[in-house]
Amino acid sequence: MASSSTTTAHTANRVTPGAASRTAALPASTGALASDRWDGAWTAAIMRPSGSPWFPTWAERGFEDQSVRQVIRVNTGGSKLRIRLSNAYGDSPLRLAGAGVGRAAGGAAVRPGTIRTLRFAGSVSATVPARGGIVSDPITFPTDPRERLAITLYFKDATGPASYHQVSMTTSYRAGGDHHRDAAPTAFTESVEPGFGSWYYLEGVEVADAGPRPDAVVTFGDSITDGFGATVDGDDRWPDVLAERLLRAGRVRPVLNAGIGSNKLLTDSACGGDAGVSRFARDVLEQPRAGTAIVLIGINDIQLGDDRMCGVDSDDPPVTAERLIAGHRTLIRAAHARGVRAVGATLLPWGGSANWTADGEAIRDEVNGWIRTGGEYDAVTDFDRALDPEGTGRLPDGLHMGDHLHPSPAGYRAMAEAIDLDSLT
Repeated sequence: MASSSTTTAHTANRVTPGAASRTAALPASTGALASDRWDGAWTAAIMRPSGSPWFPTWAERGFEDQSVRQVIRVNTGGSKLRIRLSNAYGDSPLRLAGAGVGRAAGGAAVRPGTIRTLRFAGSVSATVPARGGIVSDPITFPTDPRERLAITLYFKDATGPASYHQVSMTTSYRAGGDHHRDAAPTAFTESVEPGFGSWYYLEGVEVADAGPRPDAVVTFGDSITDGFGATVDGDDRWPDVLAERLLRAGRVRPVLNAGIGSNKLLTDSACGGDAGVSRFARDVLEQPRAGTAIVLIGINDIQLGDDRMCGVDSDDPPVTAERLIAGHRTLIRAAHARGVRAVGATLLPWGGSANWTADGEAIRDEVNGWIRTGGEYDAVTDFDRALDPEGTGRLPDGLHMGDHLHPSPAGYRAMAEAIDLDSLT
């Protein structure tokens, strides 16, 4: 298990953050074929390391002589697999000493006999450049849609603060020393509790198979898309339920979740990620074979007029419906320039939530009216009316997690069931 110490580190299959090369076939020396068509099976929108205002994470300190096991669920299958790692917010190169993938067996356990070593330009170790990313060599590893995988990264040297994705709603596990080849969960005694989990450095999982495949649906937004309020380790966010609907309908296609909790459309946040207008290209348009984007974003611009929850004493520029609509138009133009279909989703009711104001509600109503009738999105998903058909301005009890803002698992299912599958093509 310590074999990584005998191999010189390499900067392997280097890509810059959001580079178009993430979708291209790797050089033949890595085992990829020019005919391979890579699809995104899973993604996480990467954020700068920060202290979470809600719960502890491992991002600020990073890792040293530790193995990190992260569980994900792929939304499409294939016969080959590779992963993407991101050091997008790192100030120095990240040294990876070992990595492996296996079939998750519950908690930190991996099904015996399924762990495969991941290599980078032929090496078991790699260096991820500062502000950049790398792609692993392809391996033969058949996967089915909605299968859960465990990906384990071993960092021998101190990483410093970690580029990560907070609020994964999935538990990640940590062990002292090199355990990236362990199927047993015994060494993985640490997880961040209490909390909702995070993913570290892991930006994507891609699969390849022979024959034509449908393009990906990328869901873009804030914590409501990220899944805050869903069941921890339950994979019942609305993008998950959408993937299940497509699977049942025999219309399997990748569904990639590019939500970030507390994210805003117009303004960067120290703990809520880069502004939507800034990160849309990286997190949506440069996903492998992105075909449709479902856009649900703007409520945090309305309800959070500053960044003080992140410990930053600064005010955002005043938010108006006109500015939010202009931001949505920026996303639509960017999507259309890349041949991506843009589906607009109306902002959910938020009456009764802590930051509700009458002025903010007027802005939400105006933005929703434009999304419905403006004719600029290629299609519309009316989450507002689906969850609040009577127009009360409030999420019904049972459809929110208790804060009148974030849906419950039942609310997320209602959102996914409201999407017209034909609107995605």
